[in-house]
Amino acid sequence: MDILKDLEKRNLIHQTTDTEGLTKHLAENQVTLYCGFDPTADSLHIGHLLPITMLKRFQMAGHRPIALIGGGTGMIGDPSGRSTERSLNEATVVKGYSEKIKQQLAKLLDFDSGSNAAVARNNHDWLASMTVIDFLRDAGKHFGINYMLGKESVSARIEQGISYTEFSYMILQSLDYLKLYEQENCTMQIGGSDQWGNITAGMELIRRSREEMDEETKVFGLTVPLITKADGSKFGKTAGGSIWLDPEKTTPYEFYQFWFNADDRDVMKFLYYFTFLDQEELDQLQKEVDNTPENRLAQKRLAEEMTREVHSQEALEQAQKISASLFSGNLKELSAGDIKQGFKGVPANEAPKEDIGLIDLLVNASISSSKRQAREDIKNGAIYINGERQQELQYVVSEEDRIDDMFTIIRRGKKKYFLISYK
Repeated sequence: MDILKDLEKRNLIHQTTDTEGLTKHLAENQVTLYCGFDPTADSLHIGHLLPITMLKRFQMAGHRPIALIGGGTGMIGDPSGRSTERSLNEATVVKGYSEKIKQQLAKLLDFDSGSNAAVARNNHDWLASMTVIDFLRDAGKHFGINYMLGKESVSARIEQGISYTEFSYMILQSLDYLKLYEQENCTMQIGGSDQWGNITAGMELIRRSREEMDEETKVFGLTVPLITKADGSKFGKTAGGSIWLDPEKTTPYEFYQFWFNADDRDVMKFLYYFTFLDQEELDQLQKEVDNTPENRLAQKRLAEEMTREVHSQEALEQAQKISASLFSGNLKELSAGDIKQGFKGVPANEAPKEDIGLIDLLVNASISSSKRQAREDIKNGAIYINGERQQELQYVVSEEDRIDDMFTIIRRGKKKYFLISYK
């Protein structure tokens, strides 16, 4: 498989260094390539999925990916794409983040596929033991100030101000490429479009270091495009915040819904970017978007592929079950686990496990503003218990209305849900 042609067809190449040379290099060798992930949080988010997917595409084409965890650089902070200085985390925090990210990467890349099995490395292994003198003599001497000021990640911050700490980040990341070249014969780095300056700086450090030893080498860089959404909003962000890969931070149901709600103008781009569907199926889904967009078949396929890939088939089936129950209103089929996912963020109220009149429950849980309002809501057919309309004023909410003896779901009107949980 010509990996670069496939990437071009999917519009996944933003910039490359020496396209002709890279094409030849990939055709003639099993190439080791890497991408870095700084542990700035205890989970990766969907903004990381594109470079991870890129590593996987290269692995499927027979090459060897390295997922580099920035246990060292994560303590400094990358200025790329930022207008302000990052707050620095303690070493123990960064170490904890690094371990969690390593575990996530192990689920998304194949670390057991023989000669091209993925490898996880941590740049803390070489950066933490480097002295200031080593840093300045072995790396710093190769970087002219004018050269560094010319990089967008630095120049964009000059007016706002940039500390020497973040100014030096470029050199630290360059050292990563040099170390992986020396230790793993890594000859290619990939990253987001904002990493172009860091990638080319690393290539320059390798060249200059090799020149001193009279060794000629060829290394390459490739960046993927910045993901933009048709409506102008930021990819991976919702009203509730970032979409995380950790199911404890973003449930599989929320994850599924994010992809299912993709704009018609974006869905095909996302299918090309993130999935491994063949061209025949992609062409068919394009026809569906063009001719019957109201069916949202492309969005459904995207949500299926991404939820299965990041979580599991079981998590996908649970997300689909929750979605179907909410759409049909048949909530009694949901389990307590389903409810925790599907109703995360819904107004919740605790109640004792005892029978209570519906009117009192509505008032106690602040679903209706008063008993008078509660009576009107019930008589008008605005109140639903676990998906079923209840218009009996004397109705008593009992054990039969508790799902798994843990939850009762009250709906007021068409869309306002409330969750009663029992102590």
